[in-house]
Order: sequence, then structure tokens, then C-alpha cells
Amino acid sequence: ARAVAAALQCPRDGCGECNDCRTALSGAHPDVTLVRTEKLSIGVDEVRDLVRRASMSPTMGQHQVLVVEDADRVTERGADALLKSIEEPARRTVWLLCAPTTDDVVVTIRSRCRQLQLRTPRVSAVAQLLESDGVDAGTAAYAARAAQGHIGRARLLVRDEGVRNRRREVLQIPGRLRDLGACLIHAQNIVDAATEESTSITAEIDAREQAELEEALGMGTRGARPRNTAVALKELADQQKARTKRYQRDALDRVLTEFTTYQRDVLSVQLLSGAGLVNEEMRREITAVAQRTTPESTLRRIDAVLACRTALETNVAPLLAVEAMLIGFVEG
Repeated sequence: ARAVAAALQCPRDGCGECNDCRTALSGAHPDVTLVRTEKLSIGVDEVRDLVRRASMSPTMGQHQVLVVEDADRVTERGADALLKSIEEPARRTVWLLCAPTTDDVVVTIRSRCRQLQLRTPRVSAVAQLLESDGVDAGTAAYAARAAQGHIGRARLLVRDEGVRNRRREVLQIPGRLRDLGACLIHAQNIVDAATEESTSITAEIDAREQAELEEALGMGTRGARPRNTAVALKELADQQKARTKRYQRDALDRVLTEFTTYQRDVLSVQLLSGAGLVNEEMRREITAVAQRTTPESTLRRIDAVLACRTALETNVAPLLAVEAMLIGFVEG
């Protein structure tokens, strides 16, 4: 989407070298707005700000371009506020809405957009890209399979041993579930790990934002608090809480993705599909699970993962959602 935005501003249709291209790709172009929320949703107030920006004429470029990375997170009220601007945009305004699938976008918005489907990169293509970065062939192949077309995830797996270790620990959980007690213990561990990960990411950012806001409000070193600061401090606290929840949700979603690849591999072996395994390094364990279970039970376990994802999206308590999923794994 950023490349399209750059091409729209570039006098040579996207040369990648001129000032318009470089600033559009980096997010510094005055007529290219890049939107990526750190919250669970994009609300009506944020959408109204974007609509006001969309109504302006470009200052330097050929178009006013708005790139919304998480268009699937726009709420229904936000979609209502966005509808008019999408349906009848200003003459030189272009909206680029990004989402995992078109079905994830509110239908009233989706029906008024031109849809462009992008192909997921092949595992071999991702591996080749990693090798061009200097990664050895074995590690590149592992990361490409594990990432399932997500280049950013593949690069993170290559660079961070801690990420690889956490993934390995998650994939060992299905084989350790024997009874209800094990399900509850592992569910708690999964949620605790996701919470710890999100907190570690946001703690430093939260502290910096708190200090900057206190300085802006004139709160002195002696702890003096001017009038009417409580509202601003509470608003910041709410935003930080929403961001932490978003990072926790993302961490849990990665766990669900790993469970899906595990069950997919089991089903592939059971059906003798001949497809390569995502978790090739676990072939022996996956084959053993496939032999002592049935395809029907594996499909029910995949349904349990999907049900957990749906529960999290509807704000069910994470611990309850994960517990229900792991119990579903045991019951088959």
C-alpha cells in the first residue's frame, strides 16, 4: 500500500528513488497519511479525523493518500463516519484500506471499494529472501515454513532465539495435555506469557508518554498537580491499557496460529495428502499423534482453535477462552 501511495505521488509512477517516493514509503510525505492503530479497534473519533484530512487538497503531491493498515478494525460507528468519504471522495483523494481478507471489512465499506487480492508469498520465495539477507539455508527453510508467508515473522524467527524458543514451547503443549489439570495449568501459562510479553513491550513506552504528558501539563518536580489534569492523565491511562491489550491479543493470536499449524500437520499425515509439514522438525511426534487419533478428532481440535479466536474477538476473558480450547484438544 505504501508503494502504491509512492507511485501516486511520483512524477515517474513509482521510481523508488525520488524524494516523493522515499518520503511516501517512510511516512514523511505531507500528503500521505499512514494509519496503524495500537488499539483493538479504530473508533469513530479517529475516523472523523481521517475524513477531515481526506477533504483537504494535497499540499505538495499529486494526491491526498490515506493508507489504513488495519481497516478490519474499524468499528461499525467508525464505518458509518467513513462511508460518505469513501463513496464520494474529494477529486484528488485516494483511500487505501488494508485487511487480512475482504470479509474482515465492514460490508458497507467493502461494497464501495475496488478490491485487490494479494497472493501470500510461497515458502520457497520467503526462504530465498532470507538467504539473500545472509541466513543459512537450513535456518531460512525453517523460518519460512514456520512463518507461513509472513516475511516479518520469518525475519523475527531468524534473528531472535527467544522467539524460536517460545514457538518450540508452544508446539510442545498439545502433546502434554493428559487431563483437565494439565489444560488449566498450560492455559494459565499461555496467558501469563502473553501478558508478560505485552507488558515488556509497552512498559518503556508508557513511562515515556507519562513523563512527557506530565511535563506538558506543567506538573513540577515537587509533585504539584495543576487543575484539570486528571482527565488528560486518565485518557492516557486508558489508551495505554488498550495498547497493552492489543499486544496481548496479538501474542495470543500467534499461539493460536502455531496450534493451527500443528493440527494441520497431523491432519495432513492422517489423510496421506503428501503435502510438506509446516513443523517438519516434529515429524516423528506428529506422526505418532496422527496414528493414535482420527481425522474427525483433528478437525474438532482445529474447530476449538477457531472458536478460541472468535471468543477473543468478542472480548471473552483470555484465560477462559484458552482453557476451553485446550479442554477441546483433550476431548477431541
